[in-house]
Amino acid sequence: MSASPLGTLSRSGSHAIAEHAVPPYVHDAALLLLRLVLGLTMAGHGAQKLFGWFSGVGLDGAGRVFTSAGYPAGKAMAVMAGLSEVLGGVGLALGLLTPLAGAAVVGVMVNAVAVKRGGGFFAPTGVEYELLIAALAVVLAVVGPGRYALDRHLPSVRAHRAGNGVAAVVLGVVLGVIVLMFRG
Repeated sequence: MSASPLGTLSRSGSHAIAEHAVPPYVHDAALLLLRLVLGLTMAGHGAQKLFGWFSGVGLDGAGRVFTSAGYPAGKAMAVMAGLSEVLGGVGLALGLLTPLAGAAVVGVMVNAVAVKRGGGFFAPTGVEYELLIAALAVVLAVVGPGRYALDRHLPSVRAHRAGNGVAAVVLGVVLGVIVLMFRG
């Protein structure tokens, strides 16, 4: 046994285990908090686009924003982005199909970063907010939703695999880039 910043290490099989590591329920509660904050924030952004809720511009206004950013069929793009945000956000909040929900958010953020990239890094015109959202969505897709999630009740995704999360994130990036290619 040896000392570490985490506490005393003990040997169990071939892996060192910290006796003072974060208990699983704390880890899962932290993932739940992250999922709820990120998921509900994204769902709210989507609701602003689709329904004009939360002081949003609604579908017509969001369509004009997408058109002015160089996307063809701005209203259709606003529907696609709004649905990705609402469904991805709700999926993250509930821990439902978490890798795909994270991928939906990542795909939207690929486009948001591309549109705002000329404004530097920091707010109000930079991409810091979008990069944080994308990074958090990637973390949730790869690490998984934790025990306090609906995924735990779906046999096909109950045993979360990091590889599935990585594949979903790659899918989100690829689809986001494909959408971005339509931008003028």
